[in-house]
Amino acid sequence: MRIFVVLALSTALLAQSPQSQQDQKVPDDLPTIKVEVNLVNILASVRDKHNTLVPNLEEKDFTVLEDGKPQPIKYFNRETDLPLTIGLLIDVSASQGNLIQIERDAAAQFFTQVLRKKDEAFLMSFGEEAELLQDYTNSPKLLISAMRDLRVSSGVGGFGPGPVPTIGQPRGTVLYDAVYLAANEKLKGEVGRKVIVVITDGVDEGSRLSIKEALAEAQKADAVIYSIEYEDPSAYGRGWGISIGGGAGASALHQLSDDTGGHVYRVDRKNTLDVVFKELQDEMRSQYSISYTPLNDKRDGSYRKLEVKLANKDLKAQARKGYYAVQTDTK
Repeated sequence: MRIFVVLALSTALLAQSPQSQQDQKVPDDLPTIKVEVNLVNILASVRDKHNTLVPNLEEKDFTVLEDGKPQPIKYFNRETDLPLTIGLLIDVSASQGNLIQIERDAAAQFFTQVLRKKDEAFLMSFGEEAELLQDYTNSPKLLISAMRDLRVSSGVGGFGPGPVPTIGQPRGTVLYDAVYLAANEKLKGEVGRKVIVVITDGVDEGSRLSIKEALAEAQKADAVIYSIEYEDPSAYGRGWGISIGGGAGASALHQLSDDTGGHVYRVDRKNTLDVVFKELQDEMRSQYSISYTPLNDKRDGSYRKLEVKLANKDLKAQARKGYYAVQTDTK
């Protein structure tokens, strides 16, 4: 069943993708580019005791431990302007129906402000199925246009471009399936900084894949997950308003974001979605990129625990908690 879901979205993604690179002629005299495939890459954000981002640290301020053993840092950069690859995943399940227009407006402003010349983004919606609304583009106009297709998901069956088919029992919010597919189908083959931004109340109903599988796929893709917890309490019989407390899905969102080095933002009366997107933009432009060649060079597929420590004990690093030492395809 899992294979069916993945293949179905693969068909949809291919159908919506731009013209294949096969049609582009590659000059024979291009230099050969060698890539170090055994590097472990970590994106880290650093905050002080007041939860303020700290953007001006140096390599000597960091120590990286893998399974408790210090690792020699090979490359270190402050990532203020390097390209971003962003996947925006928006919950369009019935519980989010009253929020969709707000999400459209805020996401449009976000894309207009955050996308720079070398950045790319894609847009997915998920409810009873996951759907790719806009493939990779650098154009805010295309992304904003695609957001007009955001509507409450009602479930669609059958094959073909568009939604992942719903089979068997009706599903409500396939959050974990959407994260898995974004990581596996879209981000795994990309290089550089990769980010998944999820706007949802965090409640998953009906995913065929578990949160553990979704998280593992994001880690294998080196993707950082930023969760925006946005809840309409009236959808759960608690009266209209924006939740100012952790909803039922808060725990799942923290697991997805904390383990990949991301952050959970909560929308409430003081922190509107516009404000949250501005904070997210600042964070993505205030990261440190750390790379090292692991002293344990076995590519046995095992999970390795990571910890980033800082010389200044008053500062805290936000980074992925581990990675899978899988064999990299160098073809």
